[in-house]
Amino acid sequence: MAKNENVKNGVIFPAGSKNDAYAQYFVGQSYLQGLVNDPNVTVGVGNVTFEPGCRNNWHIHHNGFQILLVTGGEGWYQEEGKPAQHLVPGDVVVTHDGIKHWHGATKDSWFSHIAITAGTPEWLEPVSEHDYEQLGTEK
Repeated sequence: MAKNENVKNGVIFPAGSKNDAYAQYFVGQSYLQGLVNDPNVTVGVGNVTFEPGCRNNWHIHHNGFQILLVTGGEGWYQEEGKPAQHLVPGDVVVTHDGIKHWHGATKDSWFSHIAITAGTPEWLEPVSEHDYEQLGTEK
């Protein structure tokens, strides 16, 4: 049994539907629930829920930024060239324009965050399986 299974039902906001629109940029299953549907707002706000082991590919936000508000479970965030950060509810991550990064669930826990995103994403390669499997094993 995975940790934090209550996350799959939505902790604060609904988990949403399977994230089929972005599935090609994820390893594993994620779910997406848009939270702001106002055409006059140019910032995306969505609840992203990750099954255990799910993570998105490396990506960059151009002409914008991304703010992650962790709402449930346990996850990882990593910027290129830096160690991965373990995330738990209440953590806030700010990714500035042009920074290559990825985020997702730990191997054994569901994970959810609100993503507030401006700009255009450039989707890149998946996180290597070897690098992902090493997370949390460092002493």
